[in-house]
Amino acid sequence: MNNVYLSIGTNMGDRFENLQHAVKLLTENKEIEVVHTSSVYETAAVGYTDQADFLNIAVHIKTSYSSSEMLKICQWIESELGRVREFRWGPRIIDLDILLYNHEDIETESLIVPHPRMYERAFVLVPLIEITPTPVGEQLQRAHDIMQQMDCKEEGVTLWRASAELKMMQPVN
Repeated sequence: MNNVYLSIGTNMGDRFENLQHAVKLLTENKEIEVVHTSSVYETAAVGYTDQADFLNIAVHIKTSYSSSEMLKICQWIESELGRVREFRWGPRIIDLDILLYNHEDIETESLIVPHPRMYERAFVLVPLIEITPTPVGEQLQRAHDIMQQMDCKEEGVTLWRASAELKMMQPVN
């Protein structure tokens, strides 16, 4: 089984419901096991800043899918939830990014792992660190090291809803 870490974000419509729906679609796939879901964090937009704040989570999954197959699943979920790509860093109903895939470095025309900007963004690192308190591998260790140097308030990341309040987002065993 492959260990995959995803970042999921949304800033349109019912943001919390969008996150729940994305996680639900992941859990409904028989080839995906949702291992852990982070708390929900609210963050200011990056890049194009004239838009609503985002809600962001990190999700650890185990899957038999290859990285390219997982990318297709993420894109299918985005499409299923109504994502329209109007312009880079614009508002979106949902965004699923593959942050890490095992401990691999992947670079294809359609996928770069680790995600090329994950180490620069507190809104990605804060939830990722929450679900990986003990870093395993060089990529997660780097994420932990960078987070120790970041000021989350300065970066605009605030806890919106603690993971203990997210029972409906956790997988049912």
